[in-house]
Amino acid sequence: MHRRAFLAGATALVGTGLMIGRPTLASATTFEVTHSDSEWRSMLTSLEYKVMRKQGTERAGSSPLDKVYDKGTYHCRGCDLPLYSSKTKFDSGTGWPSFWKAKKNAIGTQPDRTIWGVHTECHCRRCGSHLGHIFDDGPKPTGKRHCINGVSLVFKPA
Repeated sequence: MHRRAFLAGATALVGTGLMIGRPTLASATTFEVTHSDSEWRSMLTSLEYKVMRKQGTERAGSSPLDKVYDKGTYHCRGCDLPLYSSKTKFDSGTGWPSFWKAKKNAIGTQPDRTIWGVHTECHCRRCGSHLGHIFDDGPKPTGKRHCINGVSLVFKPA
């Protein structure tokens, strides 16, 4: 197959959502906190909606939360569930807020099968909002890197 034909086909599939792991977990699963699509759109900015409800990604380095290292807790923007403690935050150098561990019973995970391979997607267990992905290249003690979109979070100082 020629590269151009492959890219055209892949682009067409991505556009339809067929190669994106789970286009809308929130619509396929029941969560404790639910809103209609129009309610989510009115509650969130267009970028927040794209990331949290359609599994988009914010541009690396665009979140001010990437450089926040104050004591406190990072909550879900969609439902205010406490997700991450500042004690588990670290500078991954990726341009996104990164944590080595989530709070107990805070997130859900599932495989995300994209055109680039299979990754572990994480979302708020209470409202289903997409947070980011978990990788196996983080620091001790877990070795995990929760690479989280800052627009999905609200920081509350201690």
